[in-house]
Amino acid sequence: GPFPAVLFNHGSGSSDAMHTGPFVITEAAERLGPIFVKHGYAFLYLLRRGQGLSADQGDFMQKLLQREKMSNGEEARKGLQLRLLTTDHLDDVIAGLSFLKKLPHVDANRIAIAGHSFGGQLTLLAAERDSSVRAAVTFGAAAGSWEDWPELRERLLSAVRKTSAPLMLIHASNDYSTAPGNAMAAERKRMGKPRVLKIYPAIGKTSEEGHNFVYSAVDRWETDVFKFLDANVR
Repeated sequence: GPFPAVLFNHGSGSSDAMHTGPFVITEAAERLGPIFVKHGYAFLYLLRRGQGLSADQGDFMQKLLQREKMSNGEEARKGLQLRLLTTDHLDDVIAGLSFLKKLPHVDANRIAIAGHSFGGQLTLLAAERDSSVRAAVTFGAAAGSWEDWPELRERLLSAVRKTSAPLMLIHASNDYSTAPGNAMAAERKRMGKPRVLKIYPAIGKTSEEGHNFVYSAVDRWETDVFKFLDANVR
């Protein structure tokens, strides 16, 4: 060391199975960690407030969203989710980055962020916020919410317009939707900013399996992702 480092942002679901597939969230973290270490990166799988090892650090987001929906309807739930995305949960990511940069074995000038699903959205917002981030990788970011949520689309497109770090946008072809990756890559191309779009052949039988392949099919993405990280972070 000091080593380059990657902060990873997990997704969000009413149960772990909705975003970490067959693994509970701590197993999912333990599955990814050794892959990044093998390639020479320090790795922080950030468990945000209310979840996993951070269950006692605040309310579980899905519980808050469910309560909001029951009380005030679906539009109110979406409004709260967007608020949590851009405040509490983004704050957790920024705090995680700050923690990572201070570790003696981490090179604070060689940090990338990666994330899956809701965590992919957080990854885009954090890369916009912290210009020292060297690269960002998303798996299935906004795949389940892009089509019918113009406010979220605009917020994420705004982030990809402003972010200087190279972006790698990843989906499986049987994700809930590949529109987010296509749209964000097109926006980056229009602006002449560095981007890689990867849409892999279908993984598993269902959209859920396609969405969660970051955990279940590491061999599909490993070579491409580390080629991208090595080119931009090392």
